Amino acid sequence: MNKTVNGSYRDRDQAKNAWDDLIATGIPRDNIFIDEEAMVVKVSVPAETEREILEIFERHQLH
Repeated sequence: MNKTVNGSYRDRDQAKNAWDDLIATGIPRDNIFIDEEAMVVKVSVPAETEREILEIFERHQLH
């Protein structure tokens, strides 16, 4: 069963970097959506890969 995982970003560059990293790890483009207005990246993945996606999102967020 797929789950939607969201990552919020402050700017477009952060969101784009997260997108690129998701693609590089093998997530199909059709499963990734960027809401540029809200600066949110949404990914539909099997529930068991949620942790990996959250790690990618964390890597690209400003602290």
